[in-house]
Amino acid sequence: QVVGLLDIGKPRGDVFLDRLEEKLVGGGASVLRFRKPTFTKPAPVDLRHEITTQCTLVIEALAD
Repeated sequence: QVVGLLDIGKPRGDVFLDRLEEKLVGGGASVLRFRKPTFTKPAPVDLRHEITTQCTLVIEALAD
């Protein structure tokens, strides 16, 4: 199984995902990282397709 971590581009979202990735990888999970171009718009179709074809589940980071 592959966990996708989606950074939507808000400040400090990457900090949260970095910590989460450490925990997941430490527990034996495979992790892929993704980033939206901007938090103000939905993820582009090609990014959504990439995530859905490569990941079993996705965690999206929201932070400020």
